[in-house]
Amino acid sequence: MTTFSKSTLILGIAALALAACETDPTSKQVDETVADKVAMTSDGPLCTTMGPQTPRDISSVAGLNTTLFDMAPASTAMNLCNIHTHTNAEHKGPGFEVFVNDSDTGGYACNGTADLTDAEKAPYEGNDYAGVQSGETIEVHWVHTSCETTPGEGLGACVPDTCENPTLRVETQVFLVVNDRSAADFMDYAYQGNRLNFKHQPKSLPTGTGTPVVFRGSTTGPSYNQSVCSPAQVTWSVRPQCQKLDIASLDAWAESGNVFKEKKSHGVRQLVTAPELLSEIK
Repeated sequence: MTTFSKSTLILGIAALALAACETDPTSKQVDETVADKVAMTSDGPLCTTMGPQTPRDISSVAGLNTTLFDMAPASTAMNLCNIHTHTNAEHKGPGFEVFVNDSDTGGYACNGTADLTDAEKAPYEGNDYAGVQSGETIEVHWVHTSCETTPGEGLGACVPDTCENPTLRVETQVFLVVNDRSAADFMDYAYQGNRLNFKHQPKSLPTGTGTPVVFRGSTTGPSYNQSVCSPAQVTWSVRPQCQKLDIASLDAWAESGNVFKEKKSHGVRQLVTAPELLSEIK
């Protein structure tokens, strides 16, 4: 199993919870004599020395990146350490394959977006959770760690000083946010000090949205692309279908004083498509 120093891992996971930031433009400059020998993207040379990257199209199992690391155990055997959201979906899947744009707030939207009623898309008054509006898509990440830790602000909570080489797992659900009190309540998926078998856990995880697709990958966020890769090693579990979510419940989560101090939905990392950067899904 390939390992990284703890300081490198912390840097690698930091972008998972940070808002959009620009890549240093000098990283896009490649010597012409090297460029014709290296697989290229619009961002520069592929970072093929890294392990498998995320996000990806979960409908495709193909991947040429052979870096292996131990898959994380079930989330119930790990400690929840962070919950945060991205606008729109970073991954592409059977239920969220509508391309929005390639900006830091682009990504993919739920397939049912165009079928929403005017009432479902109506602006929500008093929205205290920034970065998402009625009718938009979000991707939620429940980050789990093998470390003995307490859920808290930022991804630093997932790699405390007392824990070396942590195993990380991200449970993922894509939601279509609607102004409808009968839709799913985000507080049902929140963390409010609850434990299961002495492990910190969300109250529950979404069900009824298909069997999660599990694969090896990295951390995400707009700091990374196919030329600037994340060194972190993460087991991903991504549900393939969208679920409608009441926007008022996101507001309630922000107002509840969640221990993660999340008040805003984050930007996205654009889809990783180069086979050299993807693991094979088995």
